[in-house]
Amino acid sequence: MQSIAIIGFGFMGTMHAQIYAQLRDARLVAVVDYKKAKAKRDLAKLKLDVPVFGTLEEMLAATDVDVVDICLPTDLHAPFAFKAIAAGKHVFCEKPLALKAADGRRIAFAAKKAGVFLQVGQCIRFWPEYQAFEVFVKSGKAGKLLSLSLQRRVGRTTYSVDDWLNDGDRSGGGALDLHIHDTDFVHHLLGKPDAVTSVGTRDKTGWSHIFTTYHFKSVAVTAEGGWNYPVNWGFQMAFQAVFERGTVEFDSGASPTLCMSLGKGKKQPLPYRTPGAGESKTGGGNLSSLGGYYNELAAFISCLENKRAPKIATGDQAADSLATALAEIQSAATGRTIKL
Repeated sequence: MQSIAIIGFGFMGTMHAQIYAQLRDARLVAVVDYKKAKAKRDLAKLKLDVPVFGTLEEMLAATDVDVVDICLPTDLHAPFAFKAIAAGKHVFCEKPLALKAADGRRIAFAAKKAGVFLQVGQCIRFWPEYQAFEVFVKSGKAGKLLSLSLQRRVGRTTYSVDDWLNDGDRSGGGALDLHIHDTDFVHHLLGKPDAVTSVGTRDKTGWSHIFTTYHFKSVAVTAEGGWNYPVNWGFQMAFQAVFERGTVEFDSGASPTLCMSLGKGKKQPLPYRTPGAGESKTGGGNLSSLGGYYNELAAFISCLENKRAPKIATGDQAADSLATALAEIQSAATGRTIKL
């Protein structure tokens, strides 16, 4: 059984708390948030009786935990990750791992040197439809992958504590905080691109929308991510893949969400596995809405229980994706193609 402390109890912190409550081998034992009263109210809404501390240092002095789960604004990831690692705790850190590529590398190195496990919240690697697509690509059923286009779009964010997401100095803007999911999936599926060419839209929140071409020798890949839509526009993640003998399409707002067409056949659903069955304390349930959020934490806890270092969404992998996303921003800012 892994004991966990969540650091930062905003939108993602409460999401993680709900997931840990479902996992058989996880127990949430502490929350750290400087807004203690609000955190206590949010815990009560979730029917969780967990002590709340104002600082990480107070929590570490009072509570013996195995895992520190960092759900803070991105500009705080590095300092808190280093503190948790120095205390000998395993770390789950939300994405992006840091604001600077060098800091991402240093966090990954520090975890390995300390002998603790580190996993980063690049949840698309664990999202059921993206996992099914990865399996389909590797199966070769439709031949070679010729092109892949990915999209991630959302209305202007309003839910972050102190509106930190709309402060580009803290979040890196939509090009980093939002779009990095697709950048990371490109890395996961195809490896590091040779170069990136990007254009985008910049406003008071930083690079709020970005369009990128990833340079590979054998496949055409583009991705678009933006959060400069009207507040109530909604959310969409999607991709379209073209193969020699077919297509696969995903749209989070469609039903079914994931479809394929092979040869002259009609479009049909591509099956995928929803999370939760046989893994949760309840033995299943409707956890499909938690998608990759559930799968990534279940995978991390499983690694800890089996004393096995994570192999997906590792610190090094997250640092690589961070470096590429920052190169995309550099390309958009300078109008140049950036070699990686």
